[in-house]
Amino acid sequence: MSHTERETKKYTGFSKTEIEEYLSDFKQLVRDGSYSIELNENRTENVDFMEEYDISIEKAKNILLCLDVLDFCYAADNTKPQFAYEKLYVFCREFELDNRGTPEDVDIYIKSNLTRTRKGNKRLFVVSFHKRNNPISYCFK
Repeated sequence: MSHTERETKKYTGFSKTEIEEYLSDFKQLVRDGSYSIELNENRTENVDFMEEYDISIEKAKNILLCLDVLDFCYAADNTKPQFAYEKLYVFCREFELDNRGTPEDVDIYIKSNLTRTRKGNKRLFVVSFHKRNNPISYCFK
């Protein structure tokens, strides 16, 4: 762990209603275009995944809009000290994707940060959008 990150605590003590409310805001921000999927040099796994499965921004948007409360896994503290007050929400859902002409069922790991801008507007950042790397458990399955 680098000096700029801290240990992550996982939170699973949510009710279905709390996650449904989170997803309601999440999906509204996606529909409104007030979101971004992090596709930069620090998020090469996201970029590689979207390229490998030929996932357009529109297709990614549709995947995000399909998330359900049953796809919720946990929330975690943001590891960056300047954002320590934020919680990141993790979802995982299986989708059939095209892998160079061959249909493949893929578990997509989605980590999101629903926050407010300096002006007070809600904004959604999808910090992870890639194939699941590790076993995962779900809160409500």
